[in-house]
Amino acid sequence: MSLPDTRKTAAAFARRAALLGLFGGMALVSACQVRPLYSNQPLSTGSTVSAREELASIAVKPVSSRYAQQVRNNLIFALTGGAERTTTPAYSLTLGVTEQVISTASIQVAKDQDQPTAGSVIMTAAYTLTDAKTGKTVANGQRSITSSFDRPGQEFATYRAQIDAENRAARELAELLHMALAQDLAKPGAK
Repeated sequence: MSLPDTRKTAAAFARRAALLGLFGGMALVSACQVRPLYSNQPLSTGSTVSAREELASIAVKPVSSRYAQQVRNNLIFALTGGAERTTTPAYSLTLGVTEQVISTASIQVAKDQDQPTAGSVIMTAAYTLTDAKTGKTVANGQRSITSSFDRPGQEFATYRAQIDAENRAARELAELLHMALAQDLAKPGAK
């Protein structure tokens, strides 16, 4: 009686393990759904409208501050692509936008006095997306963006730089919200 050749059985075992790993990997990858977010395809399976039409069907509720209005205007433009807003929205979006202005750098102008030379605008938006027909919450979340600005010695120049930073932050925050809403609507079971 002879002993089995261990090299042949080890090679056969390695082949079987590799084949099993390959089939397992293929099964795992087949479950992934990779699609362009801004394509003309529906955001979710079973939907009959394109992603652009579904995003355009979101009505953004009015807000109360200047910087929040900037976010709202940029978001509406991103959702509709500059086209006319729908008269029968499928979704309603409530925005809560807050702003914080902080000094990020300063120089010493006297022995006991510092003068700020750089600042940052931190803008945060909390949102709730609801179904317009049922009132059911579809998604909610929060996004934040920081925009820096220079604080020159002139008061008006500092004020204008802060306004420009707010506008820049509002544009970027609206882009983040646009992407977040598209992702929220693309999630399985979002509707």
